[in-house]
Amino acid sequence: MTSPDRPFLRAFENSVMPPPLWLMRQAGRYLPEYRKLRSKVSNFQELCNTPDLAVDITLQPIKRFGFDAAIIFSDILLLPSALGQELRFEDGSTPRLAPAIRTNGDLIRLREDNYISFLTPTLDALAMTRSRLPKETSLIGFAGAPWTVATYMTRGDSTGDTRAEAKLFYYRDPKNFTRLLDILTRATIDYLVKQVEAGANAIQLFESWAGDLPENVFRDCSLKPIANITKSLREKYPELPILLFSKGSGLLQKLYATETDISAISIDSATPLSWAKEELQPCKLVQGNLDPYALLAGGPHMEREIDSIMEHLSPGRFVFNLGHGILPATPIENVERLIKRVREYRS
Repeated sequence: MTSPDRPFLRAFENSVMPPPLWLMRQAGRYLPEYRKLRSKVSNFQELCNTPDLAVDITLQPIKRFGFDAAIIFSDILLLPSALGQELRFEDGSTPRLAPAIRTNGDLIRLREDNYISFLTPTLDALAMTRSRLPKETSLIGFAGAPWTVATYMTRGDSTGDTRAEAKLFYYRDPKNFTRLLDILTRATIDYLVKQVEAGANAIQLFESWAGDLPENVFRDCSLKPIANITKSLREKYPELPILLFSKGSGLLQKLYATETDISAISIDSATPLSWAKEELQPCKLVQGNLDPYALLAGGPHMEREIDSIMEHLSPGRFVFNLGHGILPATPIENVERLIKRVREYRS
C-alpha cells in the first residue's frame, strides 16, 4: 500500500519533514468553487451520487492548495441509506434517516444483501479520482464507525441529542442493539474493501459520537466494532493505512491504539499534545489537531498553535490536520498561511 513517492503514505513508516498535510472537510463550503457547483444542483445527495461532481469536488482543494492527500467527497450516511433507510438533509445540512431503527422489527426491514450496488456512485468516483490525482497525492476513502452511524439510524426524525435513542436502545435491548452494530460492522467492512479495490490508498473511520460513553459501553459499542473492522481489513490488506478520528474520546483513545489494528489516531483539538506524544505516538501515527476556530481566526495565535503542534508531534510519525472539520466561513488566505507555516517550519 505504501509508496516512496507519496509523502502521506511514507509518514506511516517514518517521520517525514515537513509532515504531510491535509484537512478534514477540505472539500466544502469555504471554497468558492464548491459553492458555485453546489448552487447548480438541487440537493446534497446529488453531489454525492453523481460521480463526475463528486470527483470535481474532491479535486478542488488539491488543485488550489496541493494537499498531500485527497479524501473522497461523500457522506457516512450513504451506508444506512444503502441498507434501506430513506436519507434526507433538512435545511441543506441536518441529516435525517427514516424510519428510525429502534426495535427488532425495525432491524428486520434492513437490507442485508446487495447493498453495495447502491454505493456504486461513490466507488466509481473513487476510481475516477485516483486516475486524475497527481501521482504523489494519496487518496483516502472513509466510512462512519458503527456506533456513530447507529446514532443517526436510531435517531430518525427526533430533534434531541443525537446519541439519546442509540443509548436507550442499547440499555433497554442490548441483544438487538448489538445485532444492529453487527450489521453495520459487516457492511462497513464490505464497503471499505470495495473502496480500496476502487483506488483508495488509505481509509479513515469517523467516530463522532462516542465521546460521552461510559468505558464499558465504549468497549461494547465503539471499540469492539472498530477492532473487528480493522482486523478484517488488515487480514486482506496487511499494509493498508487505517486512520481513526474519534471526537471527544479523551483518554479512551489509547484503547484504540492498544486494542485495535488501526494505523493512526487523528486527535481532536482538546487532546493534549504532550499526552498524544507520550501515550499514542510511540505506537501509532498521530494526525491532528489544530482547532478549526484558530484557522478561522488566523493571525499570530494560529501561527503559535501551528508551531506548538509541530514542536510536539513532527519529530515522530505525524500528519498535520485539524482537530475537526474546516469551518465554512474560513478565509482562503488563512488556509494558505497554514500550509506555508507547516511546510516552512523550522524547529
